[in-house]
Amino acid sequence: MINQIYQLTKPKFINIKYQEEEIDQENHILIRPNYMAVCHADQRYYQGKRDPKILAKKLPMAMIHESCGTVISDPTGTYKVGQKVVMIPNQPPMQSDEEFYENYMNGTYFLSSGYDGFMREFVSLPKDRVVAYEEIEDTVAAITEFVSVAMHAMNRFMTVSNSRRQRIAVIGDGSLAFVMANIINYTLPEAEIIVIGRHWEKLELFSFAHERYITDSIPEDLSFDHGFECCGGDGSGPAINDLIRYIKPQGTILMMGVSEYKVNINTRDSLEKGLLLVGSSRSGRVDFENAIRMMEIKKFANRLKNIIYLEEPVRGIKDIHRVFATDLNTAFKTVFKWEV
Repeated sequence: MINQIYQLTKPKFINIKYQEEEIDQENHILIRPNYMAVCHADQRYYQGKRDPKILAKKLPMAMIHESCGTVISDPTGTYKVGQKVVMIPNQPPMQSDEEFYENYMNGTYFLSSGYDGFMREFVSLPKDRVVAYEEIEDTVAAITEFVSVAMHAMNRFMTVSNSRRQRIAVIGDGSLAFVMANIINYTLPEAEIIVIGRHWEKLELFSFAHERYITDSIPEDLSFDHGFECCGGDGSGPAINDLIRYIKPQGTILMMGVSEYKVNINTRDSLEKGLLLVGSSRSGRVDFENAIRMMEIKKFANRLKNIIYLEEPVRGIKDIHRVFATDLNTAFKTVFKWEV
């Protein structure tokens, strides 16, 4: 079966690769992508904002790891033809167990990070890398992977943090911070959520938060039990240090933002307060299943719509370039229909 794969060969250059694929009839499911969402990681590859040595190792590859689609063939009998599913980009040697998470296992690889992502005519995946959905709009289902990353962080937080969870801070005002704050709000409805960001026009979207502050105007007497860092980039270091400064002793900080460079962390106060700093990245099947359940809550799904910008459909290479250009000027998540 010949597959059309839309590969980024070098920054801002995309070619179509025609590849004959042999489908594993015993364990794999064939899916046609329907809607996709752009991630900051995709944009960094597209713009060439990664170390040249990294780009040389990763490219060429098809981008996009956030996508939903429809089943076009399932020899395993797990899903029906035409059934709507989301695809899991994380490809581990085994699923998570009671102690270790699949997204951190040795031998795990990730689609759209050195391996072809979902910008293809069809995708063949093992049956355990597919999760069905019904009561969710396709444009919202497209960002399931993104939501699953926050669900994974929430799971880790609930597992390792102390039981004092009256006040929880989220630092960041982008898509990740918005999703994370909403998940905290639904998981711990009695908790007071504090959101700290750089742009008041974005902070206005966090209307459910108990308190909202601009980074440069944080009250000196602010305190909270735990914190989530959702900034990434150049803001990672200052964000983590702000959380360290205002968090109560023995609090937990979830570090979720990706930085291309090493950051300085205030270890003195971290040690004196006995803090627990937890790195949280990507997600596994369980997190996708939990994300689907959360997104089936209509109020939660409607909130997600506030961060989705629906771009025009993609039917060819020109349209891919258009989507990535649009995404640079989109405050939150860019979603588009895949019609190649």
